[in-house]
Amino acid sequence: MGYLKTLTNGILKENPVLVLMLGMCPSLAVTTVAKSGIGMGIATTFVLLGSNIVISLIKNLIPKAVRLPSFIVIIAGFVTMVGFLVEAYAPQLNKDLGIFLPLIVVNCIILARAEIFASQNGTVKSILDALGMGIGFTLALFLMGSVRELIGSGTWLGMTVTKELVEPMKFFVTPAGGFFTLGIIIAVVNFLTHKKPSEKNGCHGCPSADACAKVSE
Repeated sequence: MGYLKTLTNGILKENPVLVLMLGMCPSLAVTTVAKSGIGMGIATTFVLLGSNIVISLIKNLIPKAVRLPSFIVIIAGFVTMVGFLVEAYAPQLNKDLGIFLPLIVVNCIILARAEIFASQNGTVKSILDALGMGIGFTLALFLMGSVRELIGSGTWLGMTVTKELVEPMKFFVTPAGGFFTLGIIIAVVNFLTHKKPSEKNGCHGCPSADACAKVSE
């Protein structure tokens, strides 16, 4: 896989939220406003980048029997760093993200990339993979947050847009509105990319099938 393909893969083709359906909990919980979506995306990208780098560097030193626990410890270390930084320099964002900031440690996107990619590839490709997945995750959350904030509150990034013109639809800032918005965005992305449902079941229709096959060998 070329460097450019590795970088762009997570933005659309294997977008962690819109295609792989990973990280659903923070994607639905913190996207009531666009700003929180950006904050969660950047924080997750930082953890993803740091953990991918470290894991790719020490992958040959980690015994197979304790591979996953080791990955989680590394990820938890970076999540702790992010938590301290956000609390010190962005207290309002820390308040908005709440419990979902420390819960990045169990975000399946990060552990999946550690297991499927960083532990199987070199540092440069692991960095590009982390950046691509992080950008894709951030864009998905920003898009969801923008739609929900604009329609549900009549604002965007804190600025009044349609609030004085149209009555906001509060449904979009509820959990049900989050699921509805996600479903509509996924449908639009599938339509624009002309993605057709696979006729095969199981791993054959998954974009990460090749990577998973390497891990299981």
